[in-house]
Amino acid sequence: MPAAFFETQPRTFDPIAAAGISKDALEAANAALKSLATWRNEIASTNQKNGERVLDQMAAAAKTLGWPSQVVDAARTQLKNAADIQVKTMDLMIDAWEEQLKLPNPATASSSSMLSKLSTLPGSTSTSAVVNPIEVWLKFVEQWQQTWIGLIEGAGKRQ
Repeated sequence: MPAAFFETQPRTFDPIAAAGISKDALEAANAALKSLATWRNEIASTNQKNGERVLDQMAAAAKTLGWPSQVVDAARTQLKNAADIQVKTMDLMIDAWEEQLKLPNPATASSSSMLSKLSTLPGSTSTSAVVNPIEVWLKFVEQWQQTWIGLIEGAGKRQ
């Protein structure tokens, strides 16, 4: 039996106790962090549940169409990468907020480090690599299309 489509540990929410900000600001920040953690966990759960179902259906359809298993393998890889980026992006955002709130005076501390982290693609080694989400999406779609075209052309030549 193949490994589950997407597995990740749920992220727990631990309220931050920050000094130097008002009670209202701290409550608002903790509410935002709790919402982000909840959303992140829901994304991960949905990706796992729907990814497995969709890939099972794709595998059945590809088999019926006589396509090679590499078609589904390529789709699995692309979808897992997209799911991973979604969750890592949420983790990156939560981590950046938590780090900022843990500074001695988060309200007056420079936000440049936080902004740098929020502008970097998860997994990127360069801290200066500012990422436009549309560009990331377009590159992903382009890779996906190239993979599918290559596999379909390869399947057509075998028939």
